[in-house]
Amino acid sequence: MRALLVSYAFPPVGGAGVQRMLKLAKYLPEHGVTPTVLTVKNPSVPLLDPSLLSELPAGLEVERARTLEPAYAAKALAWKAQAAIEPSLSSRSTTRAARAVKSLLVPDPQVLWLPGAGLAVAAHLLPRRSLDVVLVSGPPFSSHLLGLLARLRPGVGVVLDYRDEWTTTRRVYEMAGSAAFDAVLERACLHAAHRVTTATEAFRRELLERFGFLAPENVVTIENGYDPADLELEPPARGSERLVLTYTGTVFRLTSAEGFIEGVRRLHQTEPELARLFDIRFVGRIVDTEQRHFEGSEALGIQRLGYVPHARAVEELARCHVALCLLDACEGAERIYPAKIFEILGLRRPCLALCPEGALAELVRSQQLGEVVPPRDAERIASALAGLARRFRAGELPSESEPLEPERFDRRRQAGRFARVLESAAVAGRSSRHAAVADSRGLGQSWHNQIAIGRSGQDPRE
Repeated sequence: MRALLVSYAFPPVGGAGVQRMLKLAKYLPEHGVTPTVLTVKNPSVPLLDPSLLSELPAGLEVERARTLEPAYAAKALAWKAQAAIEPSLSSRSTTRAARAVKSLLVPDPQVLWLPGAGLAVAAHLLPRRSLDVVLVSGPPFSSHLLGLLARLRPGVGVVLDYRDEWTTTRRVYEMAGSAAFDAVLERACLHAAHRVTTATEAFRRELLERFGFLAPENVVTIENGYDPADLELEPPARGSERLVLTYTGTVFRLTSAEGFIEGVRRLHQTEPELARLFDIRFVGRIVDTEQRHFEGSEALGIQRLGYVPHARAVEELARCHVALCLLDACEGAERIYPAKIFEILGLRRPCLALCPEGALAELVRSQQLGEVVPPRDAERIASALAGLARRFRAGELPSESEPLEPERFDRRRQAGRFARVLESAAVAGRSSRHAAVADSRGLGQSWHNQIAIGRSGQDPRE
């Protein structure tokens, strides 16, 4: 079976978001699927990690289509300049103009990738190309619009993969444009899909509740996971004088460290001797809006190591005594797993999870990974840290966690589950060949039908 995997987030793009499709491309061939990857040629992203390119399997075909987005550095400079402008009449006009431009970029700025990516997908849909199924992964969720295009080819299955939630991503990143129109687009894309995969069971339940036309058996949860090959490290030497507490990943609105740092500060005020036992390390990018929470944090024993290649981040995690997992109490956060929790699980590191009740808290408890504390409760955070320090000082801190089902989150095993979903979608695509054939009104009418479905929830051909 031949599959086209479409993902904007793919090496050399860095960050946790690339791992799902990277590992899928790596392990699908073991399950009878030959993948081709379509990704962006000139990604407008804050992080690049060229070291991830070495993980691409030999013979993997990767196509890259250009985006019309400006370089990320130019976007970041514009955002900073806009924030620094005095609130004059001219600056207000500039802000209104900028908002007007952003309002056209629905559902996200990466919609500017669609012209190039659309042409590439269209080339794969030509009859001379042998293609069984197309899988489109988001975010960015503008990529899911390519599923509409893929559905125009009779006999090809379409799978939409939700690494995050469309609506939660909009809120977290404060996307411009109409939420109502966004919902129309999402509905149309889901109508075009033969199958849908989600990264958490909570995502799946939310989709089924919002879109009643989805058949539960066609929406499948496949969590993120860990690749055992990434974790084949020399046994790390952990010191006995300082308790190393390590966070790996991006710190941004959804993973704010504000509550944690306040808890550390509280511990320094109440039990400074215990507080001084900690060597706290943040490994990864800290966005500008979160930097203010780290002012003076060096005095609290907090180091900021910045972004490092993925392999180095895994090494830092392996060296720690306790891994820190952050998830702030934002709307929708109760349905999210930060991807790093699975490497924490795979490395068997004891975990301190600062998160609201929900999917992550349930996972940490059910897999016996460690302790769960509300992310903004400084008193309870300080108390949890004090407990860790006392056990460390007494030599009673567990050297490893004992997860109950580590094999469930193995990327190789998860690729097998994806392969079954892709096969199911391919079969559904073939069986709907005649119904999906564009009639004499041409492909434009078929596209019109898909958008009409998004507006009304009813197929106009029925």
